[in-house]
Amino acid sequence: MSTASGGTLFKQPKAVYAVAFACVVSFMGIGLVDPILPALSEKLHATPSQVSLLFTSYLLVTAVAMLFTGWVASRIGAKRTLIAGLVLIVVFSALAGLSGSIGGIVGFRAGWGLGNALFIATSLAVIVASASGGFAGAIVLYEAALGLGIAAGPLIGGLLGDLSWRGPFFGVAVLMAIALLATVTMVEDIQRPARKTSLLAPVKALRHRSLLTMGLTAVFYNWGFFTMLGYAPYPMELDAIHLGFVFFAWGLLLAFFAVTGAPWLQRRFGTAPSLYGALTAFAVLILLIGLFTDVRWVVIACVIASGIVAGMNNTLTTQAVMLVSPVERPVASAAYGFLRFIGGGLAPYVAGKMVDHWNIHVPFVVGAVAVLAGVAVLATGHLELARADAGLAAGHAGASDDVAGEIADEFGGAPDAIDHELEVERAPQR
Repeated sequence: MSTASGGTLFKQPKAVYAVAFACVVSFMGIGLVDPILPALSEKLHATPSQVSLLFTSYLLVTAVAMLFTGWVASRIGAKRTLIAGLVLIVVFSALAGLSGSIGGIVGFRAGWGLGNALFIATSLAVIVASASGGFAGAIVLYEAALGLGIAAGPLIGGLLGDLSWRGPFFGVAVLMAIALLATVTMVEDIQRPARKTSLLAPVKALRHRSLLTMGLTAVFYNWGFFTMLGYAPYPMELDAIHLGFVFFAWGLLLAFFAVTGAPWLQRRFGTAPSLYGALTAFAVLILLIGLFTDVRWVVIACVIASGIVAGMNNTLTTQAVMLVSPVERPVASAAYGFLRFIGGGLAPYVAGKMVDHWNIHVPFVVGAVAVLAGVAVLATGHLELARADAGLAAGHAGASDDVAGEIADEFGGAPDAIDHELEVERAPQR
């Protein structure tokens, strides 16, 4: 596989920087609303369970959209899909900022989720096609944008949210509008794939036991992940800017260990043992939040520490999907993305109902149990993961290339682009 020198990596066409900037803003959306959740609840006279629907509508729409983004991109092309996603994000984030009710914001977040799904499904394709330095350089750039966006999202949300709860929504609209203008003017049209993606392929792929096992593991893991993300801000009792700093630290750790910690664990212990340990550690941290919800410093410490294991879990589970999946990468990625975002979307809503009926301790305890249930489900696929690791270690044909883009693909980033680039690089060697 080709590599890029440091000089080549940062000497890129304008189109690459335009899309990379849009990637940063897009990935900000993951944690952008966290610092303003308590403020939204207070200003709009909404219960925490109603505010949690901001996550639910966004993630459920993203989940369903994951099933057909490949179908759309293979027919209208990557650039048009990218532009369509950016337009939707600009429009719906601005409308969310203008809305005066929690119901309106929830609805506009759903449209935002559709735009984000279209964008992240094609952003890497554009970077790969436009970047100098080959596939490796494109992956590094994408990872850098991903990490910066995840870390900066809560901080920007906290800074703007300290001025007004509308600030983060308008901030995204403005930044994405700039990215849209840059994309339209700087990005060239990209050749469409020779083979069009089937609309039903991701659903049919879930008939394979290995892929379904990983998908269900992701459902349980994301249940705990988004329970923490959606409800941890409340017991901290901090203002928007201080919540932003807490989740900024969380995001930095998540991004860093997704890139460095996960590969080290996989090489040292293997995929399955690494996941058992990381998932169990994550469950323990969520359980501690549930047991000590009334102790602010415990909640803050556990949330920040969870970034370490969450980063490793995210990358390891995505890599495991591609290691054991019997279908091509784009189909596996879409099917897996559908299930994982379903779990993430339902968790905050159900957590809200638990708080309404019992207390705020309950959803965290249930989230911890859900993550441990994910470990149990994962254990049923231990043999498949062990065989895949053995093949990877033995250097079977294409094995190292098959997992090279998993960090970049963590949030659905254009698996078609990865496959296409690998085919191009392998072609001269055949």
